[in-house]
Amino acid sequence: MRGKVILALFFVLATASSAANVTYDHRAVVIDGKRRVLVSGSIHYPRSTPEMWPGLIQKSKDGGLDVVETYVFWNVHEPVRNQYNFEGRYDLVKFVKLVAEAGLYVHLRIGPYVCAEWNYGGFPLWLHFVPGIKFRTDNQPFKVEMQRFTMKIVDMMKQEKLYASQGGPIILSQIENEYGNIDSAYGPAAKTYINWAASMATSLDTGVPWVMCQQADAPDPIINTCNGFYCDQFTPNSKNKPKMWTENWSGWYRSFGGAVPYRPVEDIAFAVARFYQLGGTFQNYYMYHGGSNFGHSTGGPFISTSYDYDAPLDEYGLVRQPKWGHLKDLHKAIKLCEEAMVATEPTTTSAGQNLEVTVYKTTGLCSAFLANLATTDKTVNFNGKAYSLPAWSVSILPDCKNVVLNTAKINSMTVIPSFTHQSLDGDVDSSETLGSGWSWINEPVGISKDNAFVKPGLLEQINTTADQSDYLWYSLSMNVKDGSQVVIHVESLGHALHVFINGKLAGSGTGSSSNPKVAVEIPITLIAGNNSIDLLSLTVGLQNYGAFFDLTGAGITGPVKLKGLGNGSTIDLSSQQWTYQIGLKGEESGLPDGNSSQWVSQSILPKKQPLTWYKTSFDIPAGDDPIAIDFTGMGKGEAWVNGQSIGRYWPANMSPNSGCTNSCNYRGAYSSNKCLKNCGKPSQSLYHVPRSWVQLSGNTLVLFEEIGGDPTKIAFATSQTGSFCSHISESHPLPVDMWSSDSKSERKSKPVLSLECPLPNQIISSIKFASFGTPTGTCGDFSHGKCSGNNALSIVQKACVGSKSCRIEVSTTAFGDPCRGVIKSLAVEASCT
Repeated sequence: MRGKVILALFFVLATASSAANVTYDHRAVVIDGKRRVLVSGSIHYPRSTPEMWPGLIQKSKDGGLDVVETYVFWNVHEPVRNQYNFEGRYDLVKFVKLVAEAGLYVHLRIGPYVCAEWNYGGFPLWLHFVPGIKFRTDNQPFKVEMQRFTMKIVDMMKQEKLYASQGGPIILSQIENEYGNIDSAYGPAAKTYINWAASMATSLDTGVPWVMCQQADAPDPIINTCNGFYCDQFTPNSKNKPKMWTENWSGWYRSFGGAVPYRPVEDIAFAVARFYQLGGTFQNYYMYHGGSNFGHSTGGPFISTSYDYDAPLDEYGLVRQPKWGHLKDLHKAIKLCEEAMVATEPTTTSAGQNLEVTVYKTTGLCSAFLANLATTDKTVNFNGKAYSLPAWSVSILPDCKNVVLNTAKINSMTVIPSFTHQSLDGDVDSSETLGSGWSWINEPVGISKDNAFVKPGLLEQINTTADQSDYLWYSLSMNVKDGSQVVIHVESLGHALHVFINGKLAGSGTGSSSNPKVAVEIPITLIAGNNSIDLLSLTVGLQNYGAFFDLTGAGITGPVKLKGLGNGSTIDLSSQQWTYQIGLKGEESGLPDGNSSQWVSQSILPKKQPLTWYKTSFDIPAGDDPIAIDFTGMGKGEAWVNGQSIGRYWPANMSPNSGCTNSCNYRGAYSSNKCLKNCGKPSQSLYHVPRSWVQLSGNTLVLFEEIGGDPTKIAFATSQTGSFCSHISESHPLPVDMWSSDSKSERKSKPVLSLECPLPNQIISSIKFASFGTPTGTCGDFSHGKCSGNNALSIVQKACVGSKSCRIEVSTTAFGDPCRGVIKSLAVEASCT
């Protein structure tokens, strides 16, 4: 540890005193005259906390990253025009400096449009109301604001000397973002806008290159880059620019109402190896740590609070295995080839159908990549030697002779995470209530605030609320002579709505991520005399992507009709005088802080009641494990811990019953709906509570429950490591850190199975399963195959139990030969305490 601290301090001192010259050529980013093969990963500072940042950055470095990439989020930094916020989770300078202290570089994606499944694509809502403005086109009001904010960020970085040209860590910046995906919709003005953006950015004189992702016509000297699941076939728009991949999607985002996407690590490793094989020299994982969408930061609409993204570091900042470990090994393998890669051009030839061989060869240097693009295993002959290539895989040969890594063969451990539920008294898996002494306040139905206003017709929601609240009430009264059963028909642009008749919830409607619009027909009963109709419309994050996304509306735009009145006639209420209220009474009263004197405490707690605020106090679970709250039993709403919003919760929104698989075949092209899990369950039930937001005791939890739930079913969940496993065959390469270019050493060495407790101060306490032969299954579900030796368990126990880590040779020398002529493997499941 002391050595790491000294190295970090040396980096800070060295960079503070010596500026770096960052340029590029046709092969790579060039730092101080040296071409670099760079591995990058995205970490978005607002999606975690400052207390988490050092650990996230260090784990990224330990995983083999050279660069941390982040967007800059305009709407959180300038929520009101000319009023800035760079505090707490929004302390961009602190984040960049922490990356520098770890000895890593930074790619600062200023945008300022970010997409990122972030509310309104990162634009502040006040921008929408600037007179004459049109977003992301050759529009003077927009360009003035975009330039002003971009200059603000660049000036901040310069003042802190954070550009590499000043001795800081920032080696790249990005202007605009994925504009090429939608620029055709803006006509000829798109081209002039992009040229202006490029000129504006380069005029800021940062001393480092600028990039535009997904922008095939990015003008010189801007580097155009690729985003996607695969970018090996990407070619930059100039022979003078390097091949760069700014977003390699490590998984996919989760939506309320959807299943949970995941991406097998074998496929990611294949995509990365192919990119570097075919001349790429800069690749970034989007995301390396996804984090959480706290508050109202989610976009979409319908993006979930969790932004885990199946990333190498999970939502809570824990290492996700085997993804993190296998990619770490891949990065080491690629870096073993770096000297050859930057010295020359790649030469790629076909070695048969769906087989490609790429060689980087110059005087005294030779590295090779052997790729099998088929979905079946194949053998390739290279330099007079036969190499077995599993389907959809790349083998990396740093010396053009010996395989250091194959992307389909994982040497790293698999770890099964688990969440232990507990109540305040510490009982594990207790179903007791989260806290004692629940109190509540009923949110009034309809108009309850002094600033309500009357307008004829139905108003679009975003223009009305300016996103100051998710909620907008549309209310009116009508008088009928006789009571009657009718149907109310309501159409909305989205994203959800609740219909209250005479103060009672009559029904609801919800859109989806694919179609946010809502249309409902709800049977209702009108009484003789005056009737109140109160429609509560709500947003679930604003649109963040697409041409003219800023013009996508929300709210009840109609028609609103009553069907079946009197003789069966229909009345259209759309043009009536409606009374409007922006937001909730409880929001105005400051209920999220929990300090109001209005809270009611009685022996009977109202449950499953719409529009109810709840409050309780709690102590945090002991230990350092990450904390979540399990909202199973609740409907939809928002939660605050000690006044901090942990985001929107919506466990009542269930994922589809079909389309999921527990074991996804990584072979063949990946798409966002190929590998799904969690079908038939809440889209999200666990919600992250950062430990830095809570004290040991006396914490306050406030909920606003929108549709009705039972808060006594809420429980804490702490993230812990369950079992961890490894499964290594006789055909696996050696672990990368044991690699040697000595062919004699290679022949003598055998594959090795490694186990290591994931947390400090732990030892391997038990071996739950061990089998040498042909074991089957996956971690947590291994079973002996037809071929199985008798001594594997005792050998592994002897080698591992009582130690923090262990290594076991996978060979018949170590275990005997239970079945001759068959490639055997060793599968082990262990636990630590």
